Amino acid sequence: QVVLVESGGCPVQPGGTLRLSCESERLTLKHYAIGWFRQAPGKDREGISCIASSDFRPYYIDSVKGRFAVSRDNAKNTLYLEMNNLKPEDTAVYYCWARVIGSGDYWGQGTQVTVAS
Repeated sequence: QVVLVESGGCPVQPGGTLRLSCESERLTLKHYAIGWFRQAPGKDREGISCIASSDFRPYYIDSVKGRFAVSRDNAKNTLYLEMNNLKPEDTAVYYCWARVIGSGDYWGQGTQVTVAS
């Protein structure tokens, strides 16, 4: 059963901007640790940004700091990832993630981001 649904991925030129969205009908996202992962072709899935349920101090990996910003709209129960100044090395499938204590990790189906001229 789908718990998290991502959207917003598409082809974009280098230097461009995209905003990814993650929604859930089953989870109230503000109650859980949530974030974004990505998996590039031939590489392992890596966590790029996450926020805890208790506060809103996002963590980012170095390669996206200053370019990506995560935000959460509690009224819409939606997590966003704003990606600016995109680079070809940002090409990957992007996944939304949530950790529910006592239940485990939940993943979306992924949304493809392709950065190319």
